[in-house]
Amino acid sequence: MSNKILLVEDDQNFGDVLRSYLEMHDYNVHLETDGEAGFRAYSKGAFNLCIFDVMMPKKDGFTLAKEVREKDTEVPIIFLTAKALKEDVLEGFKIGADDYITKPFNSEELLYRVQAVMRRSEKKADPREEIKEFTLGKYHFNYPLRILTYKNGDEQDTAKLSPKEAHLLRMFCMYKNEVLTRSEALTKIWGEDNYFTARSMDVFVTKLRKYISKDDQLEIVNIHGNGFRLIDQNDVDK
Repeated sequence: MSNKILLVEDDQNFGDVLRSYLEMHDYNVHLETDGEAGFRAYSKGAFNLCIFDVMMPKKDGFTLAKEVREKDTEVPIIFLTAKALKEDVLEGFKIGADDYITKPFNSEELLYRVQAVMRRSEKKADPREEIKEFTLGKYHFNYPLRILTYKNGDEQDTAKLSPKEAHLLRMFCMYKNEVLTRSEALTKIWGEDNYFTARSMDVFVTKLRKYISKDDQLEIVNIHGNGFRLIDQNDVDK
């Protein structure tokens, strides 16, 4: 099991206790004590799970989680908080939390919840998620760098995609010539499926259509009531 955890907890003593307990159970825990330091740590390392306190100086846990979700829609997030109001819990899940633990709690409860979230995350793993570069007709897409390159003879053009454009194009590439359901894309990239995120997705689909318009063998088509399909005629005709 991959076991690298980012723990962001503003109470240094409490954070040290949690870190020591999780390390006793073979987890590799990196501790930060404010949201800004937490985001810097996240940006530098690859973590398998994030545990964020909600009330923190400089940047609260909800804001930190939103920023992480902009970069990564898959990493599991657990919130720790003394705020037990229904509205706060719903806000945490709306952002994309996998679990929400209300203080006070014992270390054993945290351990079991960490193990459960990790298991769910591993079960959801898709081998296609490991692919970082894709070929689409006359285009080459480097997902980590967010660079889409068109090459046709001596003609070459390169575009730098935004994070959401890159996330969406990767999903289209993963499901090339298959239907990508609107709900799956919205949940994984935007964190929720509603009218407003759906309209936002439509805007990004329009942008991607323009990016790939130089190859007339490529097309993103609407599948009414379901989602979209990226058709690569170069593969269909084979």
